[in-house]
Amino acid sequence: MEILFISHKFPPAVGGMEKQSFELIDGMKRFTNVHSIVYTGQQSRIAFFLSLEKRIQDLCSEYPSISVIHFNDALIATFCLHHKSYAHLYRSVTVHGLDVVFPSTIYQKYILPKFNRFDLIIAVSHATKQACVQRGIGVRKVVVISNGVDHTLLQHRPDSNFHQLFRTKYGIDLSGKTILTTLGRPVKRKGFSWFLQYVLPELEGNLILLMAGPFNKSRTWQDRFYHFLPPIFRTKIELFTGYPADENKIRILLNTKKYSQNVLHLGKLPFEELIQILLATDGFIMPNIAVEGDMEGFGLVCLEASLCGSWVFAADTDGITDAITDQKNGTLIRTGSTSDWTAVLNNFIENPDVIKKQLESAKSYTQNTFSWEKMVSSYWSQFKLLVQTGQKVKTSDTNR
Repeated sequence: MEILFISHKFPPAVGGMEKQSFELIDGMKRFTNVHSIVYTGQQSRIAFFLSLEKRIQDLCSEYPSISVIHFNDALIATFCLHHKSYAHLYRSVTVHGLDVVFPSTIYQKYILPKFNRFDLIIAVSHATKQACVQRGIGVRKVVVISNGVDHTLLQHRPDSNFHQLFRTKYGIDLSGKTILTTLGRPVKRKGFSWFLQYVLPELEGNLILLMAGPFNKSRTWQDRFYHFLPPIFRTKIELFTGYPADENKIRILLNTKKYSQNVLHLGKLPFEELIQILLATDGFIMPNIAVEGDMEGFGLVCLEASLCGSWVFAADTDGITDAITDQKNGTLIRTGSTSDWTAVLNNFIENPDVIKKQLESAKSYTQNTFSWEKMVSSYWSQFKLLVQTGQKVKTSDTNR
């Protein structure tokens, strides 16, 4: 059995899906012969998609031992739904969250139900699986395999000069402060502006919130353009492109006086500097909120923060609950509840030693529960089971 992987999310592009795609394809080489067709940016994306069927057909002809074709997200799987030249082979797809719940009537009504044509669907979390089943995909067809996390993060050590370097660069002394940190693109589901507006003003004690991730200090022309689009179109475009729709609200809040003393947005940081921030962090904050038509498929950044020694405070929503187990490697807090978030964080700020005693066990739990090796091994087991049991969708079914 040989496997052909198809992905348009792959290095040198940077992101969670690109990392997962690389680790899956590279790691599978330990088990079997692997072939891949991936988008690396050397041609236009349109040309890449339009040439897929012929490239897949040619590879399968050249390597007749290929028996499984795996599409690594729902978008590329959607584009290949109507390919017929390799319908006799087993076909599987990974779904990540947003690619299931994207708010398009056409996509939800006419495309997603046709995912029953695939022989196997791998969801990155139980929340993603539930979203699939709710949209008419057969429950027996969907399995859950969690993403992994990079264990090399465990090798990093705090820089003894970090506080001095931070003070020199940003003019802020972190000594004695409780350091809370957020990380990620300012999309609405991340809940960053919600946290700034409703929770942070209620927190007590000597604390600072460090925000890291892509961020424009001034409003961009793209944001002004999006603002004038009809909401029904704007929302879909923002979700499809991953546009930072929460950025302007965050920027407005940060420009008000009451946030100037205890919030600092660091923007996108070099990797080593980001790691030092996480190593110095007392509490990592992931305050996701419910956004119609969007979801957090897994919550990989929580695991990365955990391996760096941070205690994770995360909303109990979507796929985050697959990454964080309450009181094992973090604390799950009711999503959107200002009172719950305030109470939990104030208790943490006032009694930090209670959490500090659990940090090493939390790090070990994350390390022992999640790894790229475990993820790849689980994929391999599912591919073998698929071929061995012969659970192939009938050719006639692919025309539905």
